[in-house]
Formats: sequence, structure tokens, C-alpha cells
Amino acid sequence: MKIAVDLYGGDHAPQAVIAGVTMALERHAQAEFVLVGNEADVPSSLQQHERIHMIHTTEKIDSTDEPVRAVRRKKKASMVLMATEVKEGRADACLSAGNTGALMAAGLFVVGRIKGVERPALAPTLPTLDEKGVLLLDAGANADATPAQLVQFATMGSVYAENVKQLSKPRVALLNIGSEENKGSPLYQDTYALLQQSPFHFIGNIEARDLLAGQADVVVCDGFTGNIALKAIEGTAMSVFSMLKSVFTSSLSAKAAAAVVKPKLKQLKDQMDYSEYGGAALFGLQAPVVKAHGSSDAKAIANALRQTVTMVENRVIQKMHKQMQSD
Repeated sequence: MKIAVDLYGGDHAPQAVIAGVTMALERHAQAEFVLVGNEADVPSSLQQHERIHMIHTTEKIDSTDEPVRAVRRKKKASMVLMATEVKEGRADACLSAGNTGALMAAGLFVVGRIKGVERPALAPTLPTLDEKGVLLLDAGANADATPAQLVQFATMGSVYAENVKQLSKPRVALLNIGSEENKGSPLYQDTYALLQQSPFHFIGNIEARDLLAGQADVVVCDGFTGNIALKAIEGTAMSVFSMLKSVFTSSLSAKAAAAVVKPKLKQLKDQMDYSEYGGAALFGLQAPVVKAHGSSDAKAIANALRQTVTMVENRVIQKMHKQMQSD
């Protein structure tokens, strides 16, 4: 298989992306990687690797660019060329840590949607107390959605959980303001009724406070709600660790206590580390398109590539397509 990688995406590009690809080369002997970016940034030793291919370009899409306009006008941008490799069959999947909106546009306009999917969904995996993770979709690709579209998100999420996380009966929940089926807006009440009739394992509503408790494997919502939930969780985690650092450096006795509990604190931080779970896949496209976090380091890039390789190996997109056609 071949995975196309955008070298310019992310806060620490291209160094972190190159280091992540180097790690992935060691982990995945069955995979080849197409690096799209400036050849001058890539060590010659890596370029000469038998499983590395280069597409040279110096054009990139910046975080400040208007996504759709950038994808349409910057034809030689690394992200656009990366998506083109997938569209034309020279790569099986692609990954970028760049502009989320632009990657969404490149996925839609270049890679294309699966037939039967009205809108793609952004699907990150969030850390949970049981360390198994929960898939959240949509996390920001669509500000609004219809009940039918939310059911499509649930279908794709269930297929992913079965084939990537190897769950025989993924628990699918609807993110809502209460557990009762009559809670929420008409959108969520109507979606609840449709999900009750679905073939997958729908367990009902779940509240935001229980997202990380491990009560569900797949949680569905519209992109506006999902993005707020995602950013609230990220912000809370950052704030908590910042407060802990402040407490444990406030005095000599606190520093002494910190030395004792430091291994446990590191274990907790690792458990809450999003990079352990890979990137956020764009479900509903004709090939795996994965968005790594903008602040990804080499480890996060390597884990996102692991997720991408797994999606290709398990033919997740083809199985989503088949499931969407059968519904």
C-alpha cells in the first residue's frame, strides 16, 4: 500500500512529519510513503529509502487561507497534490496535519464522497477511563445536520469500530442534554427515533459528562456540538495539568511530593494523550483521509499513520460503502 503524506501540515512541519514517517517506516514494513513537499527539507538518506517516494512542491496551504478558495486556486499545494495521488489511484490513503477546512475541501472536491453519503464527518478518537477510546463524530466538518445524516455518521462509525478497533458489537450513543429519549431539540429527538430502528447496537443518549467514562464506543452528534465538546475536553485537560504543575511547584514540600507522585502523573498524562489514538479520519470519502492534530509531534504523526495503514488493510472504506448501499 501507499500512503501520501503532506509535509507542510502542522505546527511542527516538516520536521515532525518527517520524523513520524521515519518511525512509521520501521513499524509498517508493508507500507510505502509518498512525501509531498520541498525535497530540500527531506534528508537524502530518507529520500533514497526503497519505500519512500517524493513529489516536490514548495506551495502550501496556510492556516489563514480560506479553505475552498485555497484548494481551488493552489493546484500545486502539497495538500492538493497529496489528495490527487489518492484520486488518481497512485496512493491508497492520505494524511495531513494542516488546515482542517482545506483538508475537508480537498477530500470533497478531489478525493470525492462515497455514493450514498450526504456529508462526510470528522471523527477523532477521545481518551477514556478504560483506555479503549471513544469515537466522536461529527467533530466539526458540518455545523448542522439532519437526522438522516446523523444516522449515516452512526453507520460509518460503527463500521470503523468493528474493523479498526475490532469490536464485535460497538455501542453507539447519541450525544444529548439528557439520557431520556424525549430530551433535546427536534433534531435529536427525531434522530433518536431513527437510531432505534437501525441495525447496529444503539444504546441511547449520552451526556457530555460521560463522554470519557467508557460507556460507549461511538458517539454521534452534529459538527457544531461535537466541536464544542472536543474543544471543551482539550481545554479542561490542559487547564487541569497546568493547575497541577502550579500546585506541585508552589513550595519545597510540594516539590518533594511531586517527586513521589511524578510517575503516576506521567501515567495519567499519557492516558489522556490524544496522540496515542492517532488522527481524526474524515468518514464518507472514497479513500481514507486522516487529519492529524495541528500540534502533532513525531509520535502523534506515527500513530496517525498507524491508524491510516489499519484502515487500508481492513478495507474500512469499502465496507462503509457496502453498508451505506445496503441501508
